[in-house]
Amino acid sequence: MNGQTLSRSVLWGVLGLLVLLLPLVVTVPYFLHLVTLALIWVIVAQGQNLIQGFTGYVSIAQAGFMGIGAYSSALMSVKLGWSIWLTISVAPLTTAVLALLAGYPSLRVKGHYFAIVTLAYNMVIFIVLMTYSSLTGGEAGIAEIRRPADVSWGLGTWRLGTREGYYYLVAAAAVLATVVCALILHSRVGRVLVAIRQNEALIEACGVQSWRYKLFAFVASASLAGLAGALYAHFISFLNPDAFGVDHSLNAILAVILGGSGTIAGPVLGAFAVVFLPEYLRVADTYRLVMYGVILVVATIFMPRGLIPVLQDAGSRLTRMWGRR
Repeated sequence: MNGQTLSRSVLWGVLGLLVLLLPLVVTVPYFLHLVTLALIWVIVAQGQNLIQGFTGYVSIAQAGFMGIGAYSSALMSVKLGWSIWLTISVAPLTTAVLALLAGYPSLRVKGHYFAIVTLAYNMVIFIVLMTYSSLTGGEAGIAEIRRPADVSWGLGTWRLGTREGYYYLVAAAAVLATVVCALILHSRVGRVLVAIRQNEALIEACGVQSWRYKLFAFVASASLAGLAGALYAHFISFLNPDAFGVDHSLNAILAVILGGSGTIAGPVLGAFAVVFLPEYLRVADTYRLVMYGVILVVATIFMPRGLIPVLQDAGSRLTRMWGRR
């Protein structure tokens, strides 16, 4: 095991330990609330990274697919009375089916045209959620969305109705999404996706039907967004279409760019940045959005590869300096 692999393993181990112990050391409920939201956005950003970071196609529909998952789970649990565990499981499948129907024709276009098409999808989803009030509640939204029932076993009871209990559910989902994306990246499919990002024309000249792999990335990305939306719905306990507008899709794109496009750890760091940065800038009152925008522009200009590659370069320099000594 080389030094880089060892340091990476140690870093992931420390992060895993921090995730497990965080509810035991955090005494401010609002901080734990923000961390849970950030973990939900980790799932969204990992999905965005599949289509954007791995494949090189920018999708501006991630928040829309998140809304489909959220409303699917909420409606099935509130109006149909289904088990919440079942609705959370079905929501990503529902989102995946709709993404398959939308992605098959849209992935025939490339580059900026694909981004424009997905932007239109997000706008259509938002308009449907806002105007189809007989089903979605419209602007008034859906209230009193329950959380999953407590789980009991020999060692105790997992109380999912509490903030701490639901945190562990979201953390487990975020870890699962990250592991799945890592497995995809290091598989044959992942290598093809990266090759499409680097030179799609060459891949097609070699006889590979690139649209199949792009469709897989698009559907998998939407499915993760649907899972995040379902978890979000039962965490907040209230749904409104405002949470699934185009601006939130742009936040998913920014999370990938800020953290490090095409990396596994990048979306994790980027998701926490897009959740916590606006909160810490609230002290600036009316200027916080301006400051937020300036920080994002500066970070994009001076760190075009994202934070993770910068940290990796810094770690490599420190390792070489330590080796010389």
